[in-house]
Amino acid sequence: MKVMIKKVKMLAVLLGYGMLLLGCGSINIVSTPIENIDAVPLKVSALTEEEKQSWGHADLLTDTIPGMSVDRAYEELIGNKKGNKVIVAVLDSGIDLNHEDLDDVIWTNRDEKPGNGIDDDGNGYVDDVHGYNFLGEAYNEQLELTRILRLNLGDEALRAKAKKKLDEELKEATETRQMILSTKQQTEQILDVVKKSHKAVSQKLGKENYTKGEVAAISTTDPSLQRSMNVVQQMFGYGESIPQVIGLIEGDIERADEGLAYFNEKIDYHLNVDFNGRAAVGDDPYDITDTDYGNGNVSNRVEDESHGTHVAGIIAAERNNGLGANGVANNVEIMSLRAVPNGDEYDKDIALAIRYAVDNGAKIINGSFGKAFSPKAEWVYEAIKYAADNDVLIVHAAGNDGLDMDKPTNEGYPNDHKNSESEYADNLITVGAINDTYGSEMVASFSNYGSNNVDVFAPGGSVYSTIPGSEYKFEGGTSMAAPAVSGVAALIRSYYPRLSAAEVKKILMDSGLSTKLEVVVAGDPGKARAFDKMSRSGKIVNAYNALIMAQKVSDSKSKLP
Repeated sequence: MKVMIKKVKMLAVLLGYGMLLLGCGSINIVSTPIENIDAVPLKVSALTEEEKQSWGHADLLTDTIPGMSVDRAYEELIGNKKGNKVIVAVLDSGIDLNHEDLDDVIWTNRDEKPGNGIDDDGNGYVDDVHGYNFLGEAYNEQLELTRILRLNLGDEALRAKAKKKLDEELKEATETRQMILSTKQQTEQILDVVKKSHKAVSQKLGKENYTKGEVAAISTTDPSLQRSMNVVQQMFGYGESIPQVIGLIEGDIERADEGLAYFNEKIDYHLNVDFNGRAAVGDDPYDITDTDYGNGNVSNRVEDESHGTHVAGIIAAERNNGLGANGVANNVEIMSLRAVPNGDEYDKDIALAIRYAVDNGAKIINGSFGKAFSPKAEWVYEAIKYAADNDVLIVHAAGNDGLDMDKPTNEGYPNDHKNSESEYADNLITVGAINDTYGSEMVASFSNYGSNNVDVFAPGGSVYSTIPGSEYKFEGGTSMAAPAVSGVAALIRSYYPRLSAAEVKKILMDSGLSTKLEVVVAGDPGKARAFDKMSRSGKIVNAYNALIMAQKVSDSKSKLP
């Protein structure tokens, strides 16, 4: 349940908001004095459906919505400029390659002949026409902590930590599933009574829709009808009509079914020590030299690829084509790397997928995944360093547990510092999620945070994007915030290709919008803290500012001898 708190007064915001100043033939980014921003109105009215579907592209100053100023960037900065094509690798669950809003932005390996079972281009991967599927036919998986116990991985301390966490999560999942099941059964009983009562009253009045007053006016000595009247009169307290109330109750049951499915998966697969989801692949996932596995079918489970398809759409859904959504970036090709199952990803798959992306031309890798245990983390660290050495930026989701990632007990993988204070690579940026309304509840309640281990925030609270079958849906998570940043990074790399991955990361962090506003943390008002202390940069990524700063940095580089 969403925690509601009284909105706090708007404080000094948007430190560093970029303004265009035309002088000496150049564009500079200028810090706007804090005191000049106080008069900017808060968004007090509910967002329209159109605003909900595109809020991540809005501008806080002009729209009073905390988006990334994407539309403003296109209108005022990009216009008809021709940029370079940028390949963005989506390291995820797979993508619906035939989606109406994605089919024209899918990367194609033109040196590979589809379906002939031959590694035509000699890159070590057979039939990798649009990327590679490191999971083969596998789908459901355990959490890494469960695999540690099943396979007896690591030392005794690691196994003890995994066992403690498994016991806690299994207990919570079992109890929650039972609670949901009990609530669903009670709700179904209520629905049955309401439907029968509604039918009786409707027959008496001769119509489906009636008012509470019309029910009260019924004169009857039938005790059964009187009970029905009492039920529907009580239900009027929950809606304007009984059909509406019935719809609300049915919606509660549908959500309960979704909850049961979620916890059934956790218990049956993620936390089940006896389950082996990797058997369908046939490799040894803890042997980095065992690379002869997987296939080129990156869209073999279209109905299950909602996550990867949604992520791809946020980055690059075809812009202004009259269809459901606009991606952040133009001039993009999406490379699909299927390496994230329904459960925890394997370190080997992530490491090899990063290397594949680098070797096959990706300049940005989006990683909307993560886990708390990583027995072969070094493989991933080495792959991240390999990407850094080859000028590839990695954008990574911070995670959805509402945790302070600076605490030693909240380790998250992968990261750019090996859970130490200093970074070992300068090409990985970690992203938290914000909601669509500026104010004290701006940070999404689920979003992880940390002044050292999270770099920036971006729209992720409820984002409209592509899902399989040429459909569209709202989804929330840091998984949605990361591709928003990948899209902005792609814009920078498209229009300012001289900039390195490290420079792009620094621009994304330095050019964002900042505020000292107190925000609720993890949905708990008792944990409120200043927004500028929630991440390393203390900022929300802003495409408009980022492009201005990118031009300034690029121009300065061009003047170097």
